[in-house]
Amino acid sequence: VLSKSGGALAKQLPIFRLGLGGKLGHGNQWLSWISLEDAVRAIDFLSNHGSAVGPHNIVAPEPVTNASFTRTLAETLHRPAFFAVPATVLRLALGEMADALLLGSQRAIPKRMRELDFQFQHPTLASVLQSLGLRGEKQ
Repeated sequence: VLSKSGGALAKQLPIFRLGLGGKLGHGNQWLSWISLEDAVRAIDFLSNHGSAVGPHNIVAPEPVTNASFTRTLAETLHRPAFFAVPATVLRLALGEMADALLLGSQRAIPKRMRELDFQFQHPTLASVLQSLGLRGEKQ
């Protein structure tokens, strides 16, 4: 869930603002994400939709790779992102958690949400980052 006041994005922002951001490992791992606004709206939508039974992926319709996320965040902040943290370094620092949290890949799609005609306010990563007021933000 993307928010500049908490979660992974809030931890990444200071690093990216300094121009020190970069991809993790090879950068090909998939990330499923959603704006906080859309997550709240989706939960409300599902709780009020009688035919919404069973599990639903509450994620945006366009998952991205870690490299694409890195590039989009850096472009939004008007900062470079040419650094990369090798998988070996992440594993030395975090052990098995590196694979589970940073190097693992899962490309979840909100198929059932779309079948119910849920409308995402922020279907693209660029749109949610801009909505958070990150574009052109001063250091």
